[in-house]
Amino acid sequence: MSDKKKLEPGSVISKRYDFVLLFDVADGNPNGDPDAGNLPRTDPQTGHGLVTDVCLKRKVRNFVLVKHGGVAPYDIFVKEKAVLNSVIEERVKEEEIELKDGKTFGDGTDRARIRMCDEFFDVRTFGAVMSTGVNAGQVRGPVQLTFGRSVNPIVHAEHSITRMAVATVEEAEEQAGDNRTMGRKATVSYGLYRAHGFVSPSQARRDGSRRVKGTGFGENDLALLWEALEHMFDQDHSAARGTMGTRALVVFEHEDGGHGMGVAQAHQLFDLVTVKKRAGVDVPTGFGDYELRVSGVEFEAESLGSVKTTRVVKRDAKGAVTVG
Repeated sequence: MSDKKKLEPGSVISKRYDFVLLFDVADGNPNGDPDAGNLPRTDPQTGHGLVTDVCLKRKVRNFVLVKHGGVAPYDIFVKEKAVLNSVIEERVKEEEIELKDGKTFGDGTDRARIRMCDEFFDVRTFGAVMSTGVNAGQVRGPVQLTFGRSVNPIVHAEHSITRMAVATVEEAEEQAGDNRTMGRKATVSYGLYRAHGFVSPSQARRDGSRRVKGTGFGENDLALLWEALEHMFDQDHSAARGTMGTRALVVFEHEDGGHGMGVAQAHQLFDLVTVKKRAGVDVPTGFGDYELRVSGVEFEAESLGSVKTTRVVKRDAKGAVTVG
């Protein structure tokens, strides 16, 4: 297979997928809340831990950047510290798209939108609002994620930490040479989090007339998404986040004859994935303290070194929904 072939999104997806992502944290802060002193996010009503969809998508983006080095069609639009309008303007200029009052119009907007989808994995995957500058339109991505929510309530702890140095001469003079800086760090001792995701082919489809404004999300993109969800935490380690990792990725693949509507409601499939504490466990301190079942059967990954399993959802000859 040529290098060019490897760097193609592939044929546009035609099947619907729903998935459950389970990941955990030990002695770390999975997603700090800047409005609460960067403490781990929690639901004030229930005490469950939260990780935002934006946080999870950031990790997917970072994984793809590490894997493909920012090369189209797997470049990333929403890079850290990027100036998004400037990125759009560069592509509009390269496409020699005519502007009116500083903005694209008509067919030019469609051309700009398609260029952005073709070049950037995250635009094809998650969608983007690209109408804030010269205008490359808006696209709704075929892949959507929910917040991650811990299976059980979490308890976070705050720790005082000391750096044996100061940043400025003025600080050193104030401390008469003692040169210490105090700080704080918040951690969750252990938490298992569950997030849900959806892949909709209707948001990926395109047609020649450009009336169908799909992103062109393809089969190779889908394979890369699964890989990112499995391994994104391995490329995102930091002292603040402690130990984090994906523990299970349960994918429901709809076999519906190609129309992409699916054969079961997502919540019915999510209910088939059950996570509960093992008998005798009061306070979970690790993943082994939980029992994970899919359709009543204990979870088992589809291959060695993977945490992914795929279940096919279809209708039998009598029209009943089955999950294989």
